[in-house]
Amino acid sequence: MKYGYHLVLVTKYRKKWGVELLEFNGEADHVHLLLDMHPNIMPSKFINNLKTVTSRLMRKEFAKHLAHFYWKPVLWTRAYCLLTTGGATIDTIRQYIEKQERPD
Repeated sequence: MKYGYHLVLVTKYRKKWGVELLEFNGEADHVHLLLDMHPNIMPSKFINNLKTVTSRLMRKEFAKHLAHFYWKPVLWTRAYCLLTTGGATIDTIRQYIEKQERPD
């Protein structure tokens, strides 16, 4: 049995990105991901690893642009919102995510 999750990550200073998001959606200062996760995976460890790796990669690739907004080597806040998809169908969650404003 697998568990579905809806993950919301917020950038550290809630600044807009200059990035086109292709496989997930969000707004100018946060992103939404729909994940299908095996129950053996600890969501908190996965999320912390995801945030660490994406922060490192994005700060490396977009260092000059991000330096104007992020004066510390941190992209994401420490917090996150993780919701199980339990009562809603995957299609319902997918439709919600698709309706989010695309980042500028």
